[in-house]
Amino acid sequence: MLALFSLALAAVVAAQTLSPSVQHAKRSQLPSGWSRVRRHAPDAVLPLRFGLAQPNIDFNTLEELLNDVSHPESPNYGNHWTATRVAEHFAPSDEAVHAVTSWISENGVPRGRVHVSKTKGWIMLNATVAEAEALLNTQYHVYEHDSGKQHVACDAYNLPAHIVPHVEVVTPSIDFNAILSKRSSSSTSTHIKLGQPGTGTVNPKLTKSVSTILHELENCNTQITPACLRALYGFLYAPLAGSKNSYGIVEYTPQAYRPADLDMFATNFSSIGKTLIGARPVLASIDGGVVQDISESFDFNGESNLDLEYAMNLVTAQQPVTLYQVGDLEMGASFNNLLDALDGSFCTFEGGDDPTNDGIYPDNVAGGYQKDDCGIIKPANVISTSYGYNEADLSPAYTARQCAEYAKLGLLGVTVIYSSGDNGVSGNGGLCLNPDGTQTTDGKIFNPSFPSTCPFVTSIGATQVNPGAKVTDPESACNQVIFSGGGFSNYFPIPDYQKAVVASYLKNSPPPYASTVFNSTGLSRTYPDLAANGANYVIAIDGQFGLVFGTSASAPVVGAMLTMINDARITIGKTPIGFINPTIYSPAFRGAFNDITNGTNPGCGTSGFYTAKGYDPVTGLGTPNFPRLLAEWLLLK
Repeated sequence: MLALFSLALAAVVAAQTLSPSVQHAKRSQLPSGWSRVRRHAPDAVLPLRFGLAQPNIDFNTLEELLNDVSHPESPNYGNHWTATRVAEHFAPSDEAVHAVTSWISENGVPRGRVHVSKTKGWIMLNATVAEAEALLNTQYHVYEHDSGKQHVACDAYNLPAHIVPHVEVVTPSIDFNAILSKRSSSSTSTHIKLGQPGTGTVNPKLTKSVSTILHELENCNTQITPACLRALYGFLYAPLAGSKNSYGIVEYTPQAYRPADLDMFATNFSSIGKTLIGARPVLASIDGGVVQDISESFDFNGESNLDLEYAMNLVTAQQPVTLYQVGDLEMGASFNNLLDALDGSFCTFEGGDDPTNDGIYPDNVAGGYQKDDCGIIKPANVISTSYGYNEADLSPAYTARQCAEYAKLGLLGVTVIYSSGDNGVSGNGGLCLNPDGTQTTDGKIFNPSFPSTCPFVTSIGATQVNPGAKVTDPESACNQVIFSGGGFSNYFPIPDYQKAVVASYLKNSPPPYASTVFNSTGLSRTYPDLAANGANYVIAIDGQFGLVFGTSASAPVVGAMLTMINDARITIGKTPIGFINPTIYSPAFRGAFNDITNGTNPGCGTSGFYTAKGYDPVTGLGTPNFPRLLAEWLLLK
C-alpha cells in the first residue's frame, strides 16, 4: 500500500512539473508617453513578487459569510469577526504557498532565496532577469517615459497550468506602476478627482447665501436645520457610550473644513448637552491627508463643512467624530487609499492599487507624502462617505476588488455608507452611457454610481420637504436642484436581501423603458437602500450661511442615526449593528421607515425611475423612523 501511494504521489509531482505553460497576463498596448528602449540586462536583479490568490473571495461566499453575522434571523447575528480572523480566512492557502515555492525551486532557484510574507499573500525573491525570464517564459525590456522616468516590464508572461489557480499577479510584469517624476497636465487619471473641485464627483450644490436663519419648524420647507432633521425622523437621543463608540467621516484632500465655520455653526445650532463650540473632529491622516487652509471657498470647504457640521451636531459633543482625511496635496487619493489604511492586507490584494485610478504612495514628487499607509487605522463602527464615481469610470475587476473589501469590513462589524449621487439616473456630470460604453451628456442609457452599486455598502438617496409643506407632511424624492441617484448596476448581481423587493417593484411598478435603457433583468444590485433629506441645508461656509443640496448631506445624517443606535446597543452590552442591509430589508424592519411614494429621479432625457409603495430605486426603502429603528435593533441579539 505504501509503495502504491509513493508511486501515485510521484505521478502527481511529475504531472505538475510537466504541466503546460499558459499565458497568465498580456498587455494590449503601451500606456501613453512610454516607449521601449532596450532588452534588460540578463544579470540585472529584479524584485520578483508572486501575489497569491485569496480564497473565499467570490460573491456568493462573501454574501454567505456576511449573512451569517448580519442577518437578523441568523444565530450568529452580531458575532463579528476579529481582524485576525478576517486576515486568516482570506489568506492564501498553504497548498498555494507550497505549490509556488516548489515550482520556483524546481526551476533552479535555491529555497533559501525564496521568502513568504507574513500574511502569506506574497512569495518574494530577488531574481536575475535571466532567471525571471526562464520562470515566466517571457522577455523583460526597459521602457522610458517622456518625462525621463524608466521602468522595467514585459509584454506578457506565462505560468505552468498547475500554478495558475494559485497566482493573482506577478510583479514586475505587464503593469506600468512607476511613479512619474512629474505629472502631465493632460493626464486623464481619475484618482486625483475625488477631492478636487469641479471634477464631477458627488459634491453638494450651493444655491444662495442666507442672511436670516429660520429656526422654527414651520420653515423646514425652505431651510433644513438640525432641529428639522430631528423632527422629520424622530431623532432625539443623548449618547451614553461615546468613548466606546465611533463614527468616521471621510474627506479627500484638498477638501477641508474651516474651524471657524464649525464654531459659527455650533454657536447658532446648539446640540444636546455639552456645547460644540471649539470642538473638532479627531484627525486620522491617511497618506499625508491634511486639513489645508491654502485654498478657501465653497469648492474647497463645502463638502467637509457640510459633513462635519451636521454629523457632529447630530451625534452631539458626547460622541467624538473621526475625520479620515485622505491624500496629500500633491497626489490626492481614492477609495482604495482609504481601504489600504483600514486593512493592511488590501494594499497588496490582487496586485495592490491601480496607478490609473489610485494615489500611489510613497509620492516622490517634491512635497509629496513619503510613506504608504497600510493598516494604520482601526475602522470606526460607522463610516460615511459623500463621494462617488460613475460605475462605468472603472473596470469590473477594479470595482469587484474594492467591493470585496467592503464585505470584509462588514464582517468586522463596520457599517459603510455612501451617498447615491445627485444626478438621478445620470452619472456624475450629467453623463449617460452610449451603446459602445462611452459616456456623454446626450447618451440615452442610465449610468449607475459606484460604490453605491456594491452590494456590501449601504447607499443613501435624497428626499425633500416639499415647497409649502409642513415638517409633519410626507416627503418626496428630491427634485430641487439635485435628483436622488438610483438605478440598477451593470456590474454586480442582486444580493439575496433585495430579491423580493426588486421583483415586487418590477412587477407592480415596471419602469416604462426598453431593456436597452437600463439593466431590466431584475438580476442586478439596485440602489439606494435608504434616503434622507437632501434639500435646503443651512451650513456655515467661509464666514457666512448658505443653502446646499445633495445626497452629500443625506449620507452623514443617516450615519449619525446609525451611530446613535450603536450607542444604545453598546450601552446595554450588545455589539454594533455592522452591515445593515440584510437587517433593514428583513420583514421585522418593514415598518421602520417612512415610505416615499412621490417623485422621480430624472436623467438621460427621461423622468428616471418612479417612487412606489415599498422599495424603489429612487429613495430605497424610505427614510429612517428613528424610534422604530432603535426599538427593533435593541430587540436583536
